[in-house]
Amino acid sequence: MKSKLEHYRAKGIYASKRRVARLMRAAMLRAKGTKKYKKTTNSNHAFPVAQNLVNREFKVAEPNTVWGADLTYIPTREGWLYLSVVLDLHSRMVVGWAMGQRMTTDLPLAALNMAARRRSPTSGLVHHSDRGSQFASHAYQRQLWSLGMLCSMSNKGDCYDNAVVESFFATLKRELMDGRVFSTRQEAEQEILSFSRPPAKVG
Repeated sequence: MKSKLEHYRAKGIYASKRRVARLMRAAMLRAKGTKKYKKTTNSNHAFPVAQNLVNREFKVAEPNTVWGADLTYIPTREGWLYLSVVLDLHSRMVVGWAMGQRMTTDLPLAALNMAARRRSPTSGLVHHSDRGSQFASHAYQRQLWSLGMLCSMSNKGDCYDNAVVESFFATLKRELMDGRVFSTRQEAEQEILSFSRPPAKVG
Protein backbone atom coordinates (compact mmCIF):
# COMPACT_ATOMS: atom_id res chain seq x y z
CA MET A 1 0.00 0.00 0.00
CA LYS A 2 1.37 3.40 -0.96
CA SER A 3 2.01 6.02 1.70
CA LYS A 4 0.29 9.40 1.42
CA LEU A 5 3.62 10.94 0.32
CA GLU A 6 3.99 8.39 -2.49
CA HIS A 7 0.34 8.91 -3.43
CA TYR A 8 0.82 12.66 -3.92
CA ARG A 9 4.16 12.25 -5.68
CA ALA A 10 2.50 9.88 -8.15
CA LYS A 11 0.14 12.75 -8.97
CA GLY A 12 3.05 15.13 -9.50
CA ILE A 13 2.59 16.94 -6.19
CA TYR A 14 5.85 17.58 -4.34
CA ALA A 15 6.06 19.44 -1.02
CA SER A 16 8.35 19.29 1.96
CA LYS A 17 7.08 19.34 5.55
CA ARG A 18 8.48 22.86 5.88
CA ARG A 19 6.53 24.11 2.88
CA VAL A 20 3.31 22.47 4.10
CA ALA A 21 3.78 24.09 7.51
CA ARG A 22 4.34 27.49 5.89
CA LEU A 23 1.26 27.18 3.69
CA MET A 24 -0.86 26.09 6.64
CA ARG A 25 0.29 29.08 8.69
CA ALA A 26 -0.53 31.41 5.81
CA ALA A 27 -4.01 29.87 5.55
CA MET A 28 -4.39 29.96 9.36
CA LEU A 29 -4.89 26.18 9.48
CA ARG A 30 -3.97 23.88 12.33
CA ALA A 31 -3.26 20.17 12.17
CA LYS A 32 -5.71 18.04 14.10
CA GLY A 33 -3.80 16.45 16.95
CA THR A 34 -4.25 13.08 18.56
CA LYS A 35 -7.12 13.06 21.04
CA LYS A 36 -5.91 12.92 24.61
CA TYR A 37 -7.44 10.47 27.04
CA LYS A 38 -8.19 11.30 30.64
CA LYS A 39 -9.36 8.59 33.00
CA THR A 40 -12.25 9.78 35.19
CA THR A 41 -13.24 6.55 36.95
CA ASN A 42 -11.11 5.21 39.75
CA SER A 43 -12.76 2.02 40.96
CA ASN A 44 -9.67 0.88 42.86
CA HIS A 45 -10.62 2.35 46.21
CA ALA A 46 -11.54 1.15 49.67
CA PHE A 47 -15.10 2.50 49.67
CA PRO A 48 -17.94 -0.05 49.57
CA VAL A 49 -19.83 -0.38 46.28
CA ALA A 50 -23.56 -0.86 45.72
CA GLN A 51 -25.53 -3.48 43.82
CA ASN A 52 -26.58 -2.74 40.23
CA LEU A 53 -30.30 -2.07 40.72
CA VAL A 54 -30.84 -0.67 37.21
CA ASN A 55 -29.35 -3.65 35.36
CA ARG A 56 -29.55 -1.81 32.00
CA GLU A 57 -33.31 -1.24 32.31
CA PHE A 58 -33.10 2.29 30.94
CA LYS A 59 -36.75 2.68 29.92
CA VAL A 60 -38.25 4.33 32.98
CA ALA A 61 -42.01 4.95 33.11
CA GLU A 62 -42.13 7.81 35.62
CA PRO A 63 -40.00 10.94 36.13
CA ASN A 64 -37.84 11.31 39.23
CA THR A 65 -37.71 7.58 39.91
CA VAL A 66 -34.32 6.68 38.39
CA TRP A 67 -31.42 9.10 37.87
CA GLY A 68 -28.07 8.46 36.21
CA ALA A 69 -24.89 10.33 37.16
CA ASP A 70 -21.36 10.49 35.81
CA LEU A 71 -18.26 12.63 35.27
CA THR A 72 -16.38 13.56 32.11
CA TYR A 73 -13.64 15.92 31.03
CA ILE A 74 -13.43 18.73 28.47
CA PRO A 75 -9.97 19.67 27.14
CA THR A 76 -8.99 23.36 27.10
CA ARG A 77 -5.67 25.10 26.52
CA GLU A 78 -5.70 25.98 30.23
CA GLY A 79 -6.09 22.32 31.24
CA TRP A 80 -9.01 19.96 31.86
CA LEU A 81 -12.49 21.18 32.72
CA TYR A 82 -14.47 18.50 34.54
CA LEU A 83 -18.22 18.17 34.06
CA SER A 84 -20.57 16.22 36.32
CA VAL A 85 -24.20 15.65 35.38
CA VAL A 86 -27.33 13.99 36.74
CA LEU A 87 -29.90 12.79 34.18
CA ASP A 88 -33.49 11.73 34.72
CA LEU A 89 -33.67 8.42 32.86
CA HIS A 90 -37.38 8.91 32.16
CA SER A 91 -36.92 12.05 30.05
CA ARG A 92 -33.14 11.74 29.38
CA MET A 93 -32.85 15.36 30.52
CA VAL A 94 -30.06 16.91 32.56
CA VAL A 95 -31.55 17.82 35.94
CA GLY A 96 -28.31 18.77 37.70
CA TRP A 97 -24.79 19.71 36.66
CA ALA A 98 -21.54 21.17 37.95
CA MET A 99 -18.19 22.12 36.39
CA GLY A 100 -14.78 22.69 37.90
CA GLN A 101 -11.01 22.34 37.63
CA ARG A 102 -10.73 19.41 40.04
CA MET A 103 -12.29 15.96 39.84
CA THR A 104 -13.16 15.75 43.55
CA THR A 105 -16.31 14.57 45.33
CA ASP A 106 -17.49 18.17 45.64
CA LEU A 107 -18.21 18.27 41.90
CA PRO A 108 -20.79 15.44 41.63
CA LEU A 109 -22.17 16.48 45.03
CA ALA A 110 -22.94 19.92 43.61
CA ALA A 111 -24.68 18.35 40.61
CA LEU A 112 -26.68 16.03 42.88
CA ASN A 113 -27.76 18.86 45.16
CA MET A 114 -28.83 20.97 42.18
CA ALA A 115 -30.95 18.09 40.87
CA ALA A 116 -32.52 17.57 44.30
CA ARG A 117 -33.38 21.29 44.64
CA ARG A 118 -34.87 21.49 41.15
CA ARG A 119 -36.87 18.26 41.23
CA SER A 120 -37.61 17.61 44.95
CA PRO A 121 -37.90 13.84 44.39
CA THR A 122 -39.71 11.61 46.85
CA SER A 123 -37.91 9.00 48.91
CA GLY A 124 -36.94 5.82 47.08
CA LEU A 125 -35.47 7.32 43.90
CA VAL A 126 -32.74 5.08 42.45
CA HIS A 127 -29.46 6.92 41.87
CA HIS A 128 -27.23 5.06 39.39
CA SER A 129 -23.55 5.72 38.69
CA ASP A 130 -20.29 3.91 38.07
CA ARG A 131 -18.03 2.74 40.89
CA GLY A 132 -15.86 5.84 40.87
CA SER A 133 -14.38 6.98 44.17
CA GLN A 134 -16.37 10.23 44.04
CA PHE A 135 -19.72 8.40 43.98
CA ALA A 136 -18.63 5.71 46.44
CA SER A 137 -17.18 8.21 48.92
CA HIS A 138 -18.63 8.56 52.41
CA ALA A 139 -19.67 12.18 51.73
CA TYR A 140 -21.61 11.28 48.59
CA GLN A 141 -23.22 8.23 50.15
CA ARG A 142 -24.28 10.25 53.21
CA GLN A 143 -25.99 12.77 50.94
CA LEU A 144 -27.81 10.04 49.02
CA TRP A 145 -29.00 8.60 52.34
CA SER A 146 -30.13 12.01 53.62
CA LEU A 147 -32.13 12.54 50.41
CA GLY A 148 -33.76 9.12 50.74
CA MET A 149 -32.19 7.81 47.53
CA LEU A 150 -31.23 4.21 46.79
CA CYS A 151 -27.68 3.78 45.49
CA SER A 152 -27.08 1.68 42.38
CA MET A 153 -23.70 1.16 40.71
CA SER A 154 -22.50 -0.29 37.42
CA ASN A 155 -20.49 -3.47 37.29
CA LYS A 156 -16.76 -2.87 37.37
CA GLY A 157 -15.36 -1.54 34.10
CA ASP A 158 -18.64 -1.83 32.18
CA CYS A 159 -19.58 1.49 30.53
CA TYR A 160 -22.75 -0.06 29.04
CA ASP A 161 -24.24 -0.27 32.53
CA ASN A 162 -24.49 3.54 32.48
CA ALA A 163 -25.15 3.90 28.76
CA VAL A 164 -27.64 6.79 28.93
CA VAL A 165 -25.20 9.20 30.56
CA GLU A 166 -22.33 7.94 28.40
CA SER A 167 -24.50 8.60 25.34
CA PHE A 168 -25.22 12.13 26.54
CA PHE A 169 -21.50 12.85 26.96
CA ALA A 170 -20.76 11.45 23.50
CA THR A 171 -23.47 13.64 21.95
CA LEU A 172 -22.26 16.74 23.78
CA LYS A 173 -18.65 16.25 22.70
CA ARG A 174 -19.58 15.44 19.11
CA GLU A 175 -21.97 18.37 18.60
CA LEU A 176 -20.27 20.95 20.82
CA MET A 177 -16.58 20.31 20.26
CA ASP A 178 -16.22 18.50 16.92
CA GLY A 179 -12.48 18.03 17.43
CA ARG A 180 -11.69 21.56 18.63
CA VAL A 181 -10.09 22.53 21.91
CA PHE A 182 -11.46 25.50 23.85
CA SER A 183 -9.02 28.31 24.67
CA THR A 184 -10.11 28.69 28.30
CA ARG A 185 -12.19 26.86 30.87
CA GLN A 186 -14.55 29.83 31.01
CA GLU A 187 -15.17 29.58 27.26
CA ALA A 188 -15.87 25.85 27.62
CA GLU A 189 -18.30 26.46 30.51
CA GLN A 190 -20.24 29.06 28.52
CA GLU A 191 -20.48 26.78 25.48
CA ILE A 192 -21.65 23.83 27.59
CA LEU A 193 -24.29 25.92 29.37
CA SER A 194 -25.50 27.26 26.03
CA PHE A 195 -25.69 23.71 24.65
CA SER A 196 -27.66 22.50 27.66
CA ARG A 197 -30.37 25.20 27.70
CA PRO A 198 -33.09 24.09 27.50
CA PRO A 199 -31.91 20.95 29.33
CA ALA A 200 -30.06 18.62 26.99
CA LYS A 201 -31.90 15.54 25.85
CA VAL A 202 -30.69 12.34 24.25
CA GLY A 203 -32.99 10.03 22.36
